[in-house]
Amino acid sequence: MLFIAIGVLGIVLKLIGFGPVEHISWLWILSPFGLAAVWWAWSDSSGRTQRLAMDRLEQRKEARRQKQMEALGRGDEQSRRK
Repeated sequence: MLFIAIGVLGIVLKLIGFGPVEHISWLWILSPFGLAAVWWAWSDSSGRTQRLAMDRLEQRKEARRQKQMEALGRGDEQSRRK
């Protein structure tokens, strides 16, 4: 996401003609979008994206379980047993 933000900022600065960005080649201005594509391809192929999604799901499941245990009045017992 950082690469996309940098790319958009570069395009905006290039279009309004801000300082030294005005004289930079369009290739350099658009390169963060290419880097973002490479990053996302690597992230998907390495399984990183799926692992992060599974971790978020596990955290949500654990939070839901804790909330249900506290609603039953058993939240303190479970934390004492650990």
